[in-house]
Amino acid sequence: MVRLRKPSIYKTPDELRAMVRPGLLTEAALVAVRAAIRPGITTGELDAIAEQTIRDGGGIPNFQLVPGYRHTLCVSVNDEVVHGIPGDRVLQPGDLVSVDAGAEVDGWNGDSAFSTVVPGGDATITAARQRLVDVTERSLWHGIAALARARNLNEVGDAVEDAIDGTGTWGIVEDFTGHGIGRSMHEDPPVFNYRIRGAGPAVRPGLVVAIEPMVTAGTIDSSTDDDDWTVRTLDGTDAAHWEHSVAVHADGVWVLTAADGGASGLAPLGVTPVPIP
Repeated sequence: MVRLRKPSIYKTPDELRAMVRPGLLTEAALVAVRAAIRPGITTGELDAIAEQTIRDGGGIPNFQLVPGYRHTLCVSVNDEVVHGIPGDRVLQPGDLVSVDAGAEVDGWNGDSAFSTVVPGGDATITAARQRLVDVTERSLWHGIAALARARNLNEVGDAVEDAIDGTGTWGIVEDFTGHGIGRSMHEDPPVFNYRIRGAGPAVRPGLVVAIEPMVTAGTIDSSTDDDDWTVRTLDGTDAAHWEHSVAVHADGVWVLTAADGGASGLAPLGVTPVPIP
């Protein structure tokens, strides 16, 4: 009997270096999209901006490589958790918008997401939505900081959950998790956003993961629309989503989808990212 060896979840130093460019191109697409978000723009127009940015940078929108999906972004609005399909939806003042993107360059992938609130709208509603956005982003950086110090991967989920607990009544989505990333956009191992039993894989040089907490203002239960993609909360409450691709190497960690390697987000948590040599 021939035993097939499971692919390693750890990249070589050369492979880590190859992942820098798709990470930065993913970030560039999201920066361009974020600058364009305003009342009156459509989610389809945002998608076109992201695709142009990625292709001009020599990359391929890796979401378009997923069977059955032909867009560069997922744009999820208000009660949509993830996988919202770009189209003719017009963004309104006060909408909570989560944007997810990825780029492939020379066969290597980046994946990242952010949430923001469209300027304007009812002050009470926008303040509540901004609070959800901030709590979710904060939990992401706590998860990344934990990765920098962790012995095992599931310590990330502990840190994400701890960062959210005590800040309000929130739901941490359990039906979707972070993931490994490399030659494929989604690889092993899963990266949980909440505490689970078991330690998970060892955190050591070569591990590259996408950490992506998804947090709601109510239930963690969700349903999928008839389009077979858009996931929304069952109770209609808002959701936010943040994500970065992060590499562990011999000298530390580096956030591949942030131009500063995550320095600004990690500084308050006492972690200094180190560029991949």
